[in-house]
Amino acid sequence: MKIDQIELFLFEIPYVTPFETSFKREYNHEGIIAKVTTADGLVGWGECVAGDTPGYSPETNVTAWYIIKEYLIPDLLAKPVSDPREIPERFKTPNRIGVRGHGMAKACLESAIWDLAAQIDNLSLRDYIGKVTGQPMKDRVSVGVSIGIQDSPEKLVDTIAGYKADGYGRFKLKIKPGRDIGDTLAARKAFPNDLIQVDANSAYHLEDAVEVFPEMDDLNLLLIEQPLDYYDIYEHHKLQKMLKTPICLDESIHTARDAQAAIELQSCRIINIKQGRMGGLTEAIRVHDTCMQAGMPVWCGGMLETGIGRSLNLALAALPNFKLPSDLSASNRYYNPDIVDPVFELNADSTLTVPTGKGLGVNVVAERLKAVTKHSETFRA
Repeated sequence: MKIDQIELFLFEIPYVTPFETSFKREYNHEGIIAKVTTADGLVGWGECVAGDTPGYSPETNVTAWYIIKEYLIPDLLAKPVSDPREIPERFKTPNRIGVRGHGMAKACLESAIWDLAAQIDNLSLRDYIGKVTGQPMKDRVSVGVSIGIQDSPEKLVDTIAGYKADGYGRFKLKIKPGRDIGDTLAARKAFPNDLIQVDANSAYHLEDAVEVFPEMDDLNLLLIEQPLDYYDIYEHHKLQKMLKTPICLDESIHTARDAQAAIELQSCRIINIKQGRMGGLTEAIRVHDTCMQAGMPVWCGGMLETGIGRSLNLALAALPNFKLPSDLSASNRYYNPDIVDPVFELNADSTLTVPTGKGLGVNVVAERLKAVTKHSETFRA
């Protein structure tokens, strides 16, 4: 495919309710959307999940915009793309200039190329992934809801009850020092038989973690996500040895090589795959395959994406080793309205249906995107 034009949109969209993690509380989501148009007039969409601050990742929307504009876009406009899986290698040295890291910036454009490739093949992205990997794909993806830190344990219990009434079957609780054992215990007492997991977003040092997490070990948690440093693999293996509850690594895993190291060190028993963190679908699929070969289950984490990123994630999570409920809630969990049609609605069995239309299978509503856009820029071949 020959890329003729690329448009970038910096947008800000309000959350339905505030969202608090171990490092900040947010009321709005700021992100970057890429619209990639071929010489034949096909349009592919990608979404960057970097965010406005470097709390989760060193990348931000400012750094991503710069890398995309100055390095990645010139490469895409300069020569055709024959297969989306060639993009990671091209983006290592675009125009012979090395670009290390910046996976979220790279994933933004790679996503749009996967969307276009599926459209050219007259397939949904789910079916295109199935075709190129040779793996069976699911029609529905089991999902749960991610719940930010609430004002009190009582408020947390009320919030879980509301989402359970909506039909969600798995609940992920954000935690941080001082808001961990009490919140989790309250949730488990109120919901003794439901799937509950916790996510620390790297908020603990090992010496603190060994005091906190063994107290949670009898609460029948599905998993404990990323308790230690955001690049650590080694110290997590020390903590996992102390726990019967599975540790899940998120921020630490950027490549299939990272996943292999975690598997061999026994640093975790589950991995959270976020294609945006891993530089795109190509590397995310490699991580999936690496874990599947090792018998380690994975699930798909969300990054508060709009329907563009949500659709892409659902296609990825249709792969067979995504065995745990993913953080891909219905559209109205975060945004009302979302910027795409049709929006994603929760099925009665706590699943989302994977789109079957060409490419991403959703349509970006131009008026809604315009309403939330703060800045845009167009680049042509």
